[in-house]
Order: sequence, then structure tokens, then C-alpha cells
Amino acid sequence: MNSRERWTVYPLLFLALGLAVRAVAIPAESLSAAKVNELEALTLTCREIIIQGDDGTVLVRMGRVEGAGGRIEIKDQLGRNAIAIGTRSDAHGGGVEYFDADGNAVGTSSADSQADGRSIR
Repeated sequence: MNSRERWTVYPLLFLALGLAVRAVAIPAESLSAAKVNELEALTLTCREIIIQGDDGTVLVRMGRVEGAGGRIEIKDQLGRNAIAIGTRSDAHGGGVEYFDADGNAVGTSSADSQADGRSIR
């Protein structure tokens, strides 16, 4: 083997060995989170998105509803529910849920079963 071949083969050999050792030495669970300042993507596929304030308070939560479809919850600066939009687990279709200043549900609007645009509470 001449010098030129060694400069090609040995780096590739060490790279392959390093990747093999890394897969054993670093468990995949430790690579499940990433911190970035900015993310630009054409498509994002996930189960839940949570938007937090600077103090860690959850302001917006978008995710799945058990036994139904999706839901978006918008909260005030203290993390109390303000409005929620999504599907219902007890009926087909979607609705909007309204909350008072304390975060208690005060009303809902959703399309009726005839889908003629009327709201029911």
C-alpha cells in the first residue's frame, strides 16, 4: 500500500470505528432533545407544540385529544385557560370553548349535527 492509499484508507477506517463506538457509548435516549434559537422547516411533524413565556408559563398548547382529534389552548400570562379550539371526544365536529378570568369554562360554541351554521351552548 503506498502513501496515497494510506491517506485514504486509514481516515475512513478510523471514522467507521468512531461511529461504531459512538453508537454503543452514547445511548439514543440522550439524543432525544435539541435546543436551537431558530428553526425553519417546510413541514414539521410532531405530537404536541407548547409555547412558553420567558418565565416558563405555558401560553399556547397545540396537541392531540385522547379519543378525538386536535386542540389548541390559548392561555393568559398566568397560564390560565382563556380560549380553546378543537374537536370534542364526545361528539363529531369541532368547537370553541370560552373561559372566565379564573380559567373556568363558561361556554362553548359548536356546529350542530345538521351543520347549518347555528351555534349551540
